[in-house]
Amino acid sequence: MRDFSDLTEREILALAISSEEDDGRIYTDIAEELRTDYPATAHVFTEMAAEEGEHRRRLIELYQQKFGEHIPLIRRHDVRGFISRRPVWQIRPLGLDTVRKLAQLMELETTRFYRRAASRTSDASIRKLLGDLAEAEVAHEHAADRLMAENLPSAVREAEDQTARRLFVLRVIQPGLAGLMDGSVSTLAPVFAAAFATGRSWDAFAVGLAASIGAGISMGFAEALSDDGSLTGRGAPWGRGAITGVMTGLGGIGHTLPFLIPTVRTAIAVAIAVVVVELIAISWIRWKYMETPPVSAALQVLLGGVLVFATGILIGSS
Repeated sequence: MRDFSDLTEREILALAISSEEDDGRIYTDIAEELRTDYPATAHVFTEMAAEEGEHRRRLIELYQQKFGEHIPLIRRHDVRGFISRRPVWQIRPLGLDTVRKLAQLMELETTRFYRRAASRTSDASIRKLLGDLAEAEVAHEHAADRLMAENLPSAVREAEDQTARRLFVLRVIQPGLAGLMDGSVSTLAPVFAAAFATGRSWDAFAVGLAASIGAGISMGFAEALSDDGSLTGRGAPWGRGAITGVMTGLGGIGHTLPFLIPTVRTAIAVAIAVVVVELIAISWIRWKYMETPPVSAALQVLLGGVLVFATGILIGSS
């Protein structure tokens, strides 16, 4: 890697051209990712990509006037300390707030970099070049704000925000809640049955750990194989499966960990307290995101939890 201060005027201009090309591709990728669910925001990023293309055209014209037709390949990662951009496929989840903040940050970083670079040179032509690039990025930043205002009035933005919330519930909350409920409720019976049957905390812990991990693996694969998401819009199957599997395991391990306490009576008391907290959390999530009435959510979850808990005690005490 080379230092930016070591680059010639020709190399600086070539670097600016490749940077504008990269930013234009990023904006185009974002537009394609958002086009189905957020068409208005996708249009904004298509327009921003066109702006980057115009900047690139102006830079190439200036380069041709000064240095001819051949443009050396110099990219961001070739220059030490230059701003870097992550490809869109590495940015997940790609929500509205994420891409809007990303666009603002991209323009701000580029502007700051050009201005800082211009302040470190005494060559008049280089200073003018970098200053012009900085002003172009400032203009683009304002253009981005203008495009947002023109294409995303409050009603459209609210509608897309509601769509984003629904997709978040569909792709994250629902599989996570299903896993949490299964892990918290289904593992109650084997854990407490083992505790009451053996009278040893470690035995209950081993049973609970095995049940939690096994249930997590089973639920994860079941969710991933149930729907590819192409018609329902529920997102990538393996992503949902991973969310479901992890939350299932966490739901079971939560009330399993207290059985690391050697005294079984104390471990049971702490585990019961953890179960109550888990059931309250599940009820709150159902009320918050699934629009289930709070009383109904609490009664349904508590009833199921009590029945499974009682089953475990009866079997373990028999």
